[in-house]
Amino acid sequence: MELETLTPDKVEAGSENLPKNGRPRVVVIGAGFGGLSVARQLANSEVDVLVLDRNNYHGFWPLLYQVATAGLEPESIAYPVRAILRQYPNVSFRMTEVKGIDFEKKQIYANGHAMPHTIEYDYLVLAAGSANNYFGNDALAEQTNGLKDINEAVQLRNKALTAFEQAVSDPDPAHRKSLMTFVVIGAGPTGVELAGAFAELIGHVLRKDYPMLDVNEARVILVEAGDRVLATFPTGLQKKATQQLQKMGVELMLGNPVSTIENGVVKLKDGTEIAASTIVWAAGVRGAMLGDTLGVEMARGARVKVQETMQLPTRPEVYVIGDMAYLEGFKTHDGKTVAYPMVAQVAIQQGKISANNILATIRNKALSTFHYRDKGSMATIGRRSAVFDAYGIKQSGYIAWLGWLFVHLIYLIGFRNRVIVLTNWAWNYFTYDRGARVITK
Repeated sequence: MELETLTPDKVEAGSENLPKNGRPRVVVIGAGFGGLSVARQLANSEVDVLVLDRNNYHGFWPLLYQVATAGLEPESIAYPVRAILRQYPNVSFRMTEVKGIDFEKKQIYANGHAMPHTIEYDYLVLAAGSANNYFGNDALAEQTNGLKDINEAVQLRNKALTAFEQAVSDPDPAHRKSLMTFVVIGAGPTGVELAGAFAELIGHVLRKDYPMLDVNEARVILVEAGDRVLATFPTGLQKKATQQLQKMGVELMLGNPVSTIENGVVKLKDGTEIAASTIVWAAGVRGAMLGDTLGVEMARGARVKVQETMQLPTRPEVYVIGDMAYLEGFKTHDGKTVAYPMVAQVAIQQGKISANNILATIRNKALSTFHYRDKGSMATIGRRSAVFDAYGIKQSGYIAWLGWLFVHLIYLIGFRNRVIVLTNWAWNYFTYDRGARVITK
C-alpha cells in the first residue's frame, strides 16, 4: 500500500492558516488513544488544538475481534470524535486524510472529501497508529483478512457467516469442509482472542443455526511462527492460555511459519497445506504508512525513532507517539530492554508527556522525559477464561476474565456504549447466542 505524497503544486486553494489571535496551533494526526490523550491534556490551555483523522470516530480496537465474530455491533465500540472534543473550547476536529508533511514549511498536505488542502502548524503530534505488517510480502494482504478497523471487522464477519451459508448448498465434501475452516495467523493477544471467539461462535451458535451441516467438521486453526502463544506473557500464563485454547477445540500449529497463501490454501514451512475460506492475518503490526513518507530515521517495525521527550531528533516541534514511535526502555520478563510495546497505555502516557512538553516549551520550562508506568497486560480466551498480568499479579481463569471485563468497560468511551456492550455480553453469556450475526453489503 503506497501513500500518494501531496506537494504544494498538487494542492488547490483552501490552505488553513494559523489563527488570527496568534495562539500557537498544535495539530494532532490521529484520534486514537494517543491523539485523544494529547488533546485532553492540552484542553483549556494557551494553545489551539486541531485533531485530524480519516474517520469521524474513535474506535475501541481491543474489542474489534468481537465485532468480527458477531458478538458486538460495530457502533458499540465507536464514538464520534466531535462528541468527545466539543467540551473543550480550544480543541477542534477535521475529518481528512493526511498524505504528506513538509517539515520545513510546517505544512500538512491532506485530502478531505476529495479536496486537497494544506494545514499549517506550530507544533505537530503524529499519532496515526499502526498497520498490518506483512514482513515484505505484501501479496499476503490480498490473500488474507486484516483486523485493524471497523470496516475490516465487518468484512471478516460477513465472510465467516457467508462461508457457512455457502456450505449449506455445496455438494463437494472437501470444499464444504474448507468453507468451515478458519485459520488465524499469529498467536499474540489478537490472534488468541480471535481464535477463541471463532471457536465459541461455531460451537455455541452456528451449530444451532445450521443443523443440516456437520459442524464437527469445522476447524479453527491458530498458526504461529514461534513456539509459544502470547509470547510477551509469563510462561505460566502461556501454558494456561494454550490449555484453554486446546480445551475449546482450537488447533495449535506452533513453530511452523507460513510459507505461502494462494487461492485459499495456506502452506506452512513444513509442507502442511490447509484449505480455508476464512484466513486472518494477525501476525504482526508496523507503524502507520504515513511514517514511510516522512523521510526520517526509521527503526524495526517501520516505527519512527524519537528522543525520550517524544520529539523527532531533528525537529523539536514534531512529536511522535504510540504505535508510530520507536523508543527503547521497556523491560521484558526475561530482563531485556526493548522498544515500548504497541499498546493503548503506552500511547496514552506518551500523549500526556508530549502535551506537557509542548506547554513547557511555550512557557520556557524544562522538558520531561518519558517514563512508562506499566499497568500490565491481559487477554481473554473465550467464555469465563482470560490471562491477567498486572502489578505483579499473575492470574488466569474466571477471576482474570472478570478483571478483563471490568477494565475494558472502564476504558470504553461513552456511557451509551458501555451499556450496550455490557448488555450484549450479558445476553451472550446467559443465552450462548450472538445477536450481531448479520451479513451486510
